[in-house]
Amino acid sequence: MTLETIVDELGLKCKCCWEKLKREVTGGYSGDLLSDVMGNSSSGDIWVTRQVHLNIVAVASLKDHAGIVIVQGAKPDKDTLEKAQKEGIPIMVSDLSEFEVVGKIYHLMHYAQ
Repeated sequence: MTLETIVDELGLKCKCCWEKLKREVTGGYSGDLLSDVMGNSSSGDIWVTRQVHLNIVAVASLKDHAGIVIVQGAKPDKDTLEKAQKEGIPIMVSDLSEFEVVGKIYHLMHYAQ
């Protein structure tokens, strides 16, 4: 499933790297503790978090994540968006809770055809 499909189906707002939305998502990870995400997420994951600071881009780049979804109406910092653009990491935002976003993505990836 592509990032573009997830963005469309969940009504996410893409804040940068629109040209990367054709990337395939192979899994997902949810968490706010950066060391946990670094230790347990995988390449191709879509990462769902409430964090908005610059370090989320470094982690997503290091782990080769497909993209980052920031939840609960949080807005990424300007520096975060600039670094994400430079690194080619799409950042999307949602007003939904982390629980709702993860559930919807899981359903899309495993049950929607």
